[in-house]
Amino acid sequence: MALKPPREPLVWALFSGGGMAAALVLPALAAILWLAAPLGLLGPLDHEGMGRLAEHALMRLALAILLPLLFFHWAHRFRYTLYDGLQLYHLSRLIALVTYGAALVLSAGALWVLWSLG
Repeated sequence: MALKPPREPLVWALFSGGGMAAALVLPALAAILWLAAPLGLLGPLDHEGMGRLAEHALMRLALAILLPLLFFHWAHRFRYTLYDGLQLYHLSRLIALVTYGAALVLSAGALWVLWSLG
């Protein structure tokens, strides 16, 4: 009988990777979009310019790495909020299936959108 490898280290790795990405990237993004652009420190962020930026291969690669990490970070945090915070211990498997399934579907959708941009 072969031992089944535990899934928990992979899930925690995705959670920590998403947390690190969120901590490093999202504040900079918020500063650019919500402070610098409205104060006129940058040029106008119009739809065409943002579209051209999203079509760049390096930006698509960065988003293809960042978005799934953020989705799995959300899923793990939400899973344990429901599990521990609301004490839904009896629904542990269902909650894990729904949250990680949602993260997987959202990641696949994001990757499909990024692929279709190129």
